[in-house]
Amino acid sequence: MHTFLMTLAIVSSILIIIVVMLQESKSGGLSGLTGGAEELFGKQKVRGAELVLQKVTIVLGIIFFVSILCLTWLKM
Repeated sequence: MHTFLMTLAIVSSILIIIVVMLQESKSGGLSGLTGGAEELFGKQKVRGAELVLQKVTIVLGIIFFVSILCLTWLKM
């Protein structure tokens, strides 16, 4: 069980890194801080591939978090 959870945590962390790197940047870095409220909060709805990448990131984050919690619980 420990090996399975450790493998799941490693694979999910690598996949999170890949999925986050595939997402487009939402701001222009520090230069984006001088923009208006519309740029800061964004009024456009996310569609298509961006929506899928966001949802995949959330699911992978939950899988990673739960696997780490289970690993910690097994060590006790």
